[in-house]
Amino acid sequence: MANASAELDPAVRVRFCPSPTGNPHVGLVRTALFNWAFARHHGGTLVFRIEDTDAARDSEDSYNQLLDAMRWLGFDWDEGPEVGGPHEPYRQSQRMDIYADVARRLHEAGHAYECYCNTEELDARREAARAAGRPSGYDGHCRNLTADQVAVYRQEGRLPILRFRMPENTIVFDDLVRGTLSFEPENVPDYGIVRANGAPLYTLVNPVDDALMGITHVLRGEDLLSSTPRQVALYAALAEIGVGDGGTPRFGHLPYVMGEGNKKLSKRDPQASLNLYRERGFLPEGLLNYLALLGWSLSADDDHFSMDELVAAFDISKVNANPARFDLKKCEAINARHLRELAPEEFVRRLVPYLQAPGLLPAEPTAGQLDLLAKVAPLTQERMVVLSEIVNMAGFLFVAPADFALDPEDAAKVLTADARPVLEASIKALEALGDFTPEPIQAALREALVEGLGIKPKFAFTPLRVAVTGRRVSPPLFESMELLGRAETLRRLAGALEAAPAA
Repeated sequence: MANASAELDPAVRVRFCPSPTGNPHVGLVRTALFNWAFARHHGGTLVFRIEDTDAARDSEDSYNQLLDAMRWLGFDWDEGPEVGGPHEPYRQSQRMDIYADVARRLHEAGHAYECYCNTEELDARREAARAAGRPSGYDGHCRNLTADQVAVYRQEGRLPILRFRMPENTIVFDDLVRGTLSFEPENVPDYGIVRANGAPLYTLVNPVDDALMGITHVLRGEDLLSSTPRQVALYAALAEIGVGDGGTPRFGHLPYVMGEGNKKLSKRDPQASLNLYRERGFLPEGLLNYLALLGWSLSADDDHFSMDELVAAFDISKVNANPARFDLKKCEAINARHLRELAPEEFVRRLVPYLQAPGLLPAEPTAGQLDLLAKVAPLTQERMVVLSEIVNMAGFLFVAPADFALDPEDAAKVLTADARPVLEASIKALEALGDFTPEPIQAALREALVEGLGIKPKFAFTPLRVAVTGRRVSPPLFESMELLGRAETLRRLAGALEAAPAA
């Protein structure tokens, strides 16, 4: 994928930092896409970082799925797992000593303090604040504890968390998507950065890594907007204690992706799973083309583009702040267009795994099997939306004769007693045919059925299609017969005749 841009700025450094919890989802992919496109547009650096500090939820399997998903989507990264870089390691679980040191320095400098409040006390004070109409965030109870108060809490066996001390001023920043935003101090209370057991929280590790890795732009979901003023304040504190280069990244908060019923698309929604689209046979470029439209567009009248075109045109300031609704039908339509544009040999290459999955092709297809697939591909490419459709559309060509089966519903509707004369006449016509290619096949069957039996083509050829391919929807009938060959075509017609009920 090319880097084509008139706005090169090698100083640009963005990061994609997912947590390895469960299957990747399309909202996460959209975030990765915008970060990747932004970095490539400017000729900058994409840092791929794994936020795996939650041992209870993170898993090695999910980590491997993330790497596999990035590869399948075609994303390349400049620093991160399997690539390395000057800020290794890129997995947060391997950076705990760094976070402990930064937390200690923040505490010593007065930017953080120990908080001994227990859950019951916090809940009671929050409820009282709500009842009084005040903000219900942390009320600063432990901000200025005396040594005697600390001693009492320790004697009670309380273990403190570490809280960041928010400044008592309005936090203002310019969002790349939403413009200037401001947050009053009463709405951004002090917050925890280290648990009582010493484990660092996301609220600490994410900004620390951004500072140490020199991240210049943070593009992330709107759901994280409320945490941004906290991070802006923390960057200033980190600069004061000498962590990082002293800069604060520019933020851009991407719009929500909405699902059915105008609800935010959840990881638990079936249509959110990236694996679903891979299994169905979406092309990475088709899926990414559609996901780019969830908040951005190349132009008002062009929703179809390549990844190179996306990179060349991507402008974060053109991202729409309004929620974007995921439309599966439109996603399928865009994918179908990308599928039709594949070169024939590339189309064949991508079909192979989908025929291997149900055992229609072996792990190492023979030259003959690949040649057959190359011949059927032009008959199917214009008709397909996703690659997995090749199984129902052309699987009849690859199944072993003993394993060929008719679709029960189609057979029941089509292979009735009325179909018997059609099948009998077709067998007789094809047995006598010398040139078993599409035009002679069509001519012989039209003469036998349409002219000989007086049956309209629709009713004449549908029983043959079901008999030969197993279903009513298939590639062109006469070309399918040629690819099957005379012997197998006649065998299947005879089998259908045997299955059809007597008059």
